[in-house]
Formats: sequence, C-alpha cells, structure tokens
Amino acid sequence: MKSLRTTLIASYWFITLALTALACGLVAFYVPEERSMGVIQKIFYLHLPVAICTFLACLVCFIASIGYLSHRKTAWDDLAAASGRVAVQLCSVVLLTGMIWGKSAWGQWWTWSPRLTFSLVLWLLYVVYLMIRMSIESPQRRALVGAVYAIIAFLDVPLVYLSVRMMPDIHPTSISLAPEMKLTLAAWFVAVILLSLGLVVARCSLNRQISRSVRPTGGFEPVMPAKFEWEVAR
Repeated sequence: MKSLRTTLIASYWFITLALTALACGLVAFYVPEERSMGVIQKIFYLHLPVAICTFLACLVCFIASIGYLSHRKTAWDDLAAASGRVAVQLCSVVLLTGMIWGKSAWGQWWTWSPRLTFSLVLWLLYVVYLMIRMSIESPQRRALVGAVYAIIAFLDVPLVYLSVRMMPDIHPTSISLAPEMKLTLAAWFVAVILLSLGLVVARCSLNRQISRSVRPTGGFEPVMPAKFEWEVAR
C-alpha cells in the first residue's frame, strides 16, 4: 500500500511538471505576441491562473476553518493551515508578476489602484494568519483563533475580484484572446491548478504528521534511541 501511494504521488508530480513544461513551451514557441504590449504580455498566462488559484486556496482555507469551528477536528485545521500557506505563496507570485507587467504596460512598478491595493491587503492578511499560528503554542487555541481569523480574512477575496468592476481601475474587465492564446491559457490553468493542489495536499500531509507527533498538551513525544531503551530495561 505504501509503495502504491509513493508511485501515485511520483506520477502526479511527474504529470504536473510535464504539463508545466508544456505550458512553458507554448508560451515560448507557440503563442503569438500581443500587438500593443509585445513579449511582456506573455506573463499574463502565468499571472491569471495563479491569481485564480490564490482565490481558490483562500476559499479552501475559509471552508476548512468553518469545518474546524463546526467539528473541532484537527484535520480541518491542518487543511486550513496548508491552504493558507499556499495562498500566501501564490499571492506573492501574483504581486510579483503584476509588478513586472505593470512596469512595462503602465510605466511604473506599482500604482494604488483598487485591485492592486486589495490584492496587497489580501497578501498581508494571510501573512498575518501564518504569523498568528506561529505565535500561539496551544494547538487547540491556535486552531480556534486561526479559524476565526481566516473566516474574516476571506472577506477581502470578493473585494479583490469585484473591485475592478465596481470602481475605476487600470485593470481591464475583459480581454479578447486569439485561439492560440486561449489554448495556451488553458494549458497554464491546468498546470497551475495541479501544482497548487499538490502543494496544498503535501503541506496538509506534513501538518497531519506533525499533529500526530504532538501530545494533547502541545509537547512532542520523546523518542528514545533503541540502545538507550535496552540499557534502561537492563
């Protein structure tokens, strides 16, 4: 059973990396350059899927936090912590690629437009979420405080999404794409979704292992070397 699980995990990551390589190849050699923006526009194929996956990671953290408050099971907290960490990682990529794109498109690295501002706030909210979790020693209190905070932090997600539609913003509300561009974007969506899902599952699995090795009081179970155990027994 363990061997089968290892094979499935290896196969998953092999497929994910292969699709990511394919998506990179499509960007480099297949998709045409956009007429007005040129080659810098190709960062869009990474930027948009990562932004959507950021929202999804925040949503999973939100749902898992509600699950913990409802059932008080550690598995829900492990999932919330994992998805919150991945949300920070993905949002960092969104902000970085957005700044690179903005410098070329608008002539400046940063502008305090509604979407950029709410995106930065989102990143800060989930960074604070991770900091709160690290600052609380009691597993039960950490899970409870983290769940309540994550539910509140999720309120910024619809603001990021709706800001460009409700307020004046430099971000376009819609983009027309040629068939080659749609295919390339679809490939990137598949690759980024698989990568994000894999990161969440891997981190959640690690959190589960850590949870099992911790006592209910919050301390780690001591593991005695075999030689020392034999000497004590003797």
